[in-house]
Amino acid sequence: MTEELTHWIDGKRVAGRSGRYGEVYNPATGEVQARVPLATAEELGAAVESAAAAQPAWAATNPQRRARVMMEFVRLLNRDMDKLAEALSREHGKTLPDAKGDVQRGLEVVEFCIGAPHLLKGEYTNDAGPGIDLYSMRQPLGVAAGITPFNFPAMIPMWKFAPAIACGNAFILKPSERDPSVPLMLAELMQEAGLPDGILQVVNGDKESVDAILDHPGIAAVGFVGSTPIAEYIYARGCANGKRVQCFGGAKNHMIVMPDADMDQAADALVGAGYGAAGERCMAISVAVPVGEETADRLIEKLVPRIEKLKVGPYTSGGDVDYGPVVTAQAKDKILGLVNKGVEQGAELVVDGRDFELQGYESGFFVGPHLFDRVTPEMDIYREEIFGPVLSTVRAASYDEALGLAMDHEMGNGTAIFTRDGDAARDFANRVNIGMVGINVPIPVPLAYHTFGGWKKSAFGDLNQHGPDAFRFYTRTKTVTARWPSGLKEGGEFHFKAMD
Repeated sequence: MTEELTHWIDGKRVAGRSGRYGEVYNPATGEVQARVPLATAEELGAAVESAAAAQPAWAATNPQRRARVMMEFVRLLNRDMDKLAEALSREHGKTLPDAKGDVQRGLEVVEFCIGAPHLLKGEYTNDAGPGIDLYSMRQPLGVAAGITPFNFPAMIPMWKFAPAIACGNAFILKPSERDPSVPLMLAELMQEAGLPDGILQVVNGDKESVDAILDHPGIAAVGFVGSTPIAEYIYARGCANGKRVQCFGGAKNHMIVMPDADMDQAADALVGAGYGAAGERCMAISVAVPVGEETADRLIEKLVPRIEKLKVGPYTSGGDVDYGPVVTAQAKDKILGLVNKGVEQGAELVVDGRDFELQGYESGFFVGPHLFDRVTPEMDIYREEIFGPVLSTVRAASYDEALGLAMDHEMGNGTAIFTRDGDAARDFANRVNIGMVGINVPIPVPLAYHTFGGWKKSAFGDLNQHGPDAFRFYTRTKTVTARWPSGLKEGGEFHFKAMD
């Protein structure tokens, strides 16, 4: 029987009223397992009205009490880790260890938000002038919203709503309609942790809901993670409507392999970073750039047997699976279409996963691993974000050529270099025009107390996600200049000096 999902409004599950639904698949079987309601602009507006009514009292709650809600939420996340991971795997397709990692990286941002009392402190200058004191306050924006993607249905919603709520805002979450169950479960856990009704709303929907968020005058700020074209659209429309907007788009992450690198270490890193989570990560390494023909030959020789041994299967297979299916049939078709385009354009397909089929799961959205060699920058498989288990190898004749490849690509989310040469690594980190850099680390996602964000067409807006930037994004700074007349006691009474 197909499950009927809901929204989360005013602290309870609420059925959709639009009559429109999206289908939620089990990616391993290809079967529809749930229907999710797609909200109208009116339904979104009702959620915003409720959030706006609840927010002033929450903003007036002192930061330490707000932090205690986050502390309890962390405890509940740990309690329900297995339950959340299983629900996530069932709708997304990723393995249970990957699903637990998804929850864990979101949980770590919530832990950082427990520091809200410190992070929200302003500044103070005593005696800035004669009898004048200056101080600043960080105050919440009001109602904020987040539009989050399918590939991390636990982590990225928590990256958005946890700092916003810790700052004293109410929050409207519009999760991906492809795997919406975990965000609803997170909202229930926030309520159990003590969050007042109306502070976190989950409104499921599609483009109609997104446009309603961007156009609603009661929403002060919007955060988005997804593809670059949609990021550009949301950033432009949100800014045009006077909102504070941060948008994170696509990626094409290069990993430079220098001749002196530990080739086994580099190959292991590429397999994990390129094929883990079926490549459906904005920080996945999708381009290997060995420097020199000999380095390239050695790297390919190490990669092929590792890739051919990868085990692909459903999350129910237990821990003996390296990655699962991609999220939808459309995603699978796009990936295989780009693989075919790579072959047509002259790339050498060293490992061909196009005929991969899993017995008993023939209708599932499984994609075998692919490895290309001798890819060139004009090819579609190099220019576009494939978002699947496909690794492209671009051979560079020199370090400068390898650096130039990463710098010239329009995406600038993450990059890495593998080398034993500290000078080369330092030069790379200083010169490369990319937001997150790994040195012998293939997926350089910062920990929760630093900020996450790319450059170029991978990010739009001035502030990054999580870390101190999140508290800057979800607050406004108010600066107060105070002067008090001084009193001189004469005959038992105070006589106040004139201000001027």
